[in-house]
Amino acid sequence: MWKYGKQEVFRAERLYTAQNYQSFLETFRHSFPDYVYSCPFRQKEIISAPLDSVECVYVPRKCLQHLSRLQKRDDLQEATLDLVELLSNESRISMEDFGVHGSIALDMHTPKSDIDLVVYGAQNFRRLEVSISKLVGNGVLSYVSKNRIDAARRYKGKYMEKLFMYNAVRELEEIKSKYGMFKYFSLAHVKFCCKVKDDTEAMFRPAIYRVENYEPANKTSMLVEDKVPRLVTSMIGCYRNVACKGDKIRVSGMLECVENLETGQIYHQVVVGTAKSEEEYIWPL
Repeated sequence: MWKYGKQEVFRAERLYTAQNYQSFLETFRHSFPDYVYSCPFRQKEIISAPLDSVECVYVPRKCLQHLSRLQKRDDLQEATLDLVELLSNESRISMEDFGVHGSIALDMHTPKSDIDLVVYGAQNFRRLEVSISKLVGNGVLSYVSKNRIDAARRYKGKYMEKLFMYNAVRELEEIKSKYGMFKYFSLAHVKFCCKVKDDTEAMFRPAIYRVENYEPANKTSMLVEDKVPRLVTSMIGCYRNVACKGDKIRVSGMLECVENLETGQIYHQVVVGTAKSEEEYIWPL
């Protein structure tokens, strides 16, 4: 049984603490000032590469296609293609809808590297989840869980003694916003429990959960009705797909007021991964 408590902290989360982020910013201000951008819509400094400094973009779909065309492949590259073919056949998802990223895509891998896969589209991701579960049940694959979040996400496994991970990437038609369309105002740090109303964008990054039944955890998190968040958005990758529709979650994050600059519509959300607090998370209950 997994134990819930403040002592259950993962190394991945440490990278997103407010103190570390400020340290990163200070380093970039000093050594790489062109990579620090003052965003007028989020009203904060962010680390961002200028477009004219980008020499190459590694697209997972194209990286997999490149891998498949190689005449000479090593064992890990062969295992990657075999795994994608297995998943494609089992799920009936086209090979064209898979991609590879990480060290294999960059040709920087070693024999002990992980296989980092993506599947394009929310529906494909849900189909792949079911197929992987069946393959695990049949003993072809196995899940790997090092902590409570891994167990909830079930995104990590083993194939022929090789560790693999899979995540989702939006198709172009699934991108519903653009830079400059919204303006964000940070209001207060809140802690609460809620129910997931919709999980159709929970597998992406940022992970978006539409929620209901807001239950404040303390007095400072008590909100008037028009400020109750309808979305929980995680910028931290490890909180993708940690809960499904109907599940209850515990959240700690920054309450934001969001203004649609095109329509004037205003709503509220809670963001996990703002680097403004040392304690931001989404816990499945």
